[in-house]
Amino acid sequence: MSLVPNTSESTIQDREPSQKRSFVFSFLHLTRNVYLLLLFTTGKGFQLSIAALTLNYYVHSLGYQPDFIGIFSAMPAIGALVSAVPVGILADRIGRKPVLLLTAVLTPLFLAACALVTSPFLLLFCAFMQGVVSTAYWVTNLPLLTESTTERQRVGVFALNSFLLLGVGSLGSLLGGAIPEIMANILQVSAASTIALRWGVFTAALFTFVFGLPLWFLREPKRTIANKATDKATNAALEERVRNSGPLAEAVLHEKRERLPVALFVKLLVPDLLFTMGEGAVVALMQLFFILRFHLLPGPLGIIFTISGLAGGIFSLTAPLFVKRWSKLRVVTTVQYLTAPLMVLIGFAPTLPLAIAGEYTRSFMRTLIEPIYAAFAMEQVSDRNRATLSGFYSVTWSIGFSIGPSIGGWLQSNVSLSASFVFGAFCLLLAPSLLLIFFGRMLKRPREVESQKGK
Repeated sequence: MSLVPNTSESTIQDREPSQKRSFVFSFLHLTRNVYLLLLFTTGKGFQLSIAALTLNYYVHSLGYQPDFIGIFSAMPAIGALVSAVPVGILADRIGRKPVLLLTAVLTPLFLAACALVTSPFLLLFCAFMQGVVSTAYWVTNLPLLTESTTERQRVGVFALNSFLLLGVGSLGSLLGGAIPEIMANILQVSAASTIALRWGVFTAALFTFVFGLPLWFLREPKRTIANKATDKATNAALEERVRNSGPLAEAVLHEKRERLPVALFVKLLVPDLLFTMGEGAVVALMQLFFILRFHLLPGPLGIIFTISGLAGGIFSLTAPLFVKRWSKLRVVTTVQYLTAPLMVLIGFAPTLPLAIAGEYTRSFMRTLIEPIYAAFAMEQVSDRNRATLSGFYSVTWSIGFSIGPSIGGWLQSNVSLSASFVFGAFCLLLAPSLLLIFFGRMLKRPREVESQKGK
């Protein structure tokens, strides 16, 4: 045994705990901007879940049928579709903080207006405008978080942001069911009455307004025109040097200017559009279905969807285990095929426990494949095209959740309550079939090759 100590090994061992402490320290000591943005995201999560539970219920209490409620549910997605690009341009011109402050004020304003108006035109207009002004949150939140964190902090902060928006949001469903029950006891009316449900919508609006007030203390990172001009000049000079450096450099420059892989984008986006249409026809009207089929009041409805959201979020953590055993494409297509009969089961369930069991299973499987499908799609394109593909996915979501609820609502009013579930199941059978037609050959390849594609 050598008497000389292994200094390199001891140094590495000493360095590892130091690096872990450094990581924890960097994550805990975030900037004020990050804490303010995460606080607003918490309020946004409550607003989304409370409104999802009470808003359609409120419109139904006014006497409107599912066909109109389906169109009403589609209006925010249509508003987001037409405003995403203009709002992004506005944020680049006047700054992200003013745009975020506008959404913190205008979103609760139009949401509360939805609970005050009763005519069809005003309901649709307020829902559309609520989608328009809410777009500012999705356009500005992640860029501001990116600019306010270091690379070491960013993944953890993004994960925390998603948890506050979706995980905490499921608790909002419980609150959304409790508020109408409480107001019904105070006002001596039914929990399903218009006035009780109106207070539920007011509560959703109040969360966004109150949690948005601290955004006045937000500090926006400075982005000057001079910096943009300098970047443009630097890029032009770099391209000129590359152009004069020979054939290999020319090839690199040509690759940089390569056109978008339109055919590949179509293969990825069309199945996703069908999937979101099927989901929109069912998920956007799921609470209304339970109300009409089983005559549930807001309290029990809130408990059902709180459990569904929490359990689904926990189950999504098992996604890496499935990917280790099977390829991403196999997991995604298998789950979509299995989800289709579950939708039919929910739509035709003769008893409430069977419908709840079907909805919980559907929710588990839906949350399982969401991160897997996102990773699969991003791996199919090169680094320079991933941001563009992500933008197109937001467009397909808006279109799918505009068309899907409109078709689902019409089917529930003119055919039967179960018909929208049949339509959703058909879309969920068609989407994986197209994925297998377009990418089925990848199932014959080793998964290592699949994951390296597009890099």
